[in-house]
Amino acid sequence: MTLSSTTPEAADEIAYLDQAAASDAGRQYKRNLLAALDLRPGNAVLDVGCGPGTDLPSLASAVGDAGTVIGVDRDPVMVERAQQRTAAHSRVEVRAGDAHALPLGDASIDRARADRVFQHLADPAQALAELRRVVRPGGLVALADPDWDTLVIDDTDTATSRAYTRYITSSVVRNAAIGRQLARLLDDAGFEIASVDASVVLFRDYHSAEAILRMPSVAQRAWQAGALDEQAARAWLLRLTDGPFLAAVTFFTAIGRAPATDG
Repeated sequence: MTLSSTTPEAADEIAYLDQAAASDAGRQYKRNLLAALDLRPGNAVLDVGCGPGTDLPSLASAVGDAGTVIGVDRDPVMVERAQQRTAAHSRVEVRAGDAHALPLGDASIDRARADRVFQHLADPAQALAELRRVVRPGGLVALADPDWDTLVIDDTDTATSRAYTRYITSSVVRNAAIGRQLARLLDDAGFEIASVDASVVLFRDYHSAEAILRMPSVAQRAWQAGALDEQAARAWLLRLTDGPFLAAVTFFTAIGRAPATDG
């Protein structure tokens, strides 16, 4: 598939991912996640669910000319865009593949990351079993995901704000509470827990929040599904647009280390 044939939906998703990464909150947690991976020159690094390749160049810079960066994504449009974005980086390879069955050999990776990926997976435990398989003894895995169950949006109509969050957790995000589960899932997969962190992503203006939370489109889906009263939701959106605005969600990161020796 060429970019000229990319669907509007795919183009919108790429734009959304890029916009989220470029936001203040996105830049901050990505810096923290990169630091937690403790990348060294010569490392082999895996980016699971790499999307359009937003973070692959920074990973490549961290591991240098002697290192290797492998991005894996199941969406062919994302794979193509990531390949184009990293064409100038000879040590970056982008592969089509599934997080549940990674296209890599056993113990072939020094560092791995999955950024806002596990919230979408059909079987997070299987994906972690795959990471346990491909990461070398002593290697690190960094996971980052929001916990959508903690989303709050301030408005005088608290019931609609709560109903909006409930719709996201029940109908929009597959694993809405995955953030709080990351450390436990790492432990269940046999990783040693190196660190766990939680931070609140705070939005104080409507437009920066809308770029990430997509309130109008999600609210429309919710009232069409009968999860929100349309009249109340339209009034809610209007008040949010007029401000003052405040919304917040808790974002979790968890770092696991593969045991130095098996057995």
